[in-house]
Amino acid sequence: MSKIRILLIEDNRILREGITSLINGYKDVTVAGVSNGREDTLLKARSVNAHLVLMDFGLVSKNSLSIVQSLKNDFPDIKIIGMGLVPTQVDIIEFVQAGADGFILKNAALEDVIETIRTVVKGAKLLPPLMTESLFSQVVEYSLLKGKRNLKSAIRMTKREKEIIALIVEGMSNKQIAETLNIATFTVKSHVHNVLEKLALHSRLQIAMYTRSEK
Repeated sequence: MSKIRILLIEDNRILREGITSLINGYKDVTVAGVSNGREDTLLKARSVNAHLVLMDFGLVSKNSLSIVQSLKNDFPDIKIIGMGLVPTQVDIIEFVQAGADGFILKNAALEDVIETIRTVVKGAKLLPPLMTESLFSQVVEYSLLKGKRNLKSAIRMTKREKEIIALIVEGMSNKQIAETLNIATFTVKSHVHNVLEKLALHSRLQIAMYTRSEK
């Protein structure tokens, strides 16, 4: 993959142009197409062959969730990241359940936005660290109540999460893990939060103890 091609869905023209300009300042990502979230969204996703959709969660048309579902139905491999200013935990749970792969606050630093895009394209699911508390446990609980899977099969770790768990067991700090895997410390923190929630644990020490007990 030479450049990560992004479809930006934002109904505010000024924000749309500003976000496009900022993202296109990086060599490995490009906004290949834009949409205001109306009927042209699926056509735009197909025409630009987007790897990832970066979309405003609070579209005026209030059809963000249906757009996520439609995109995932038509393009199962496409990655979707939502953006929002003050979303509730319920909002994000619904967004994830609709098929989104990540969520980032609109007031996040530009470098954090770019790093989230890079990480999600590689297959990880990322959420704002302050919003991951109990989020994954609620999603898992929801799946259990629906009778779709048992608890053991509900907990799935990505390849990157498994790598980070192994390095935690070795006693590495977030900074050391970031240097070892050549990723940002911000990304490591997000992965650690996700692992804690998936395992319903509260500390790095508990991750290490849990991992050793499973061997």
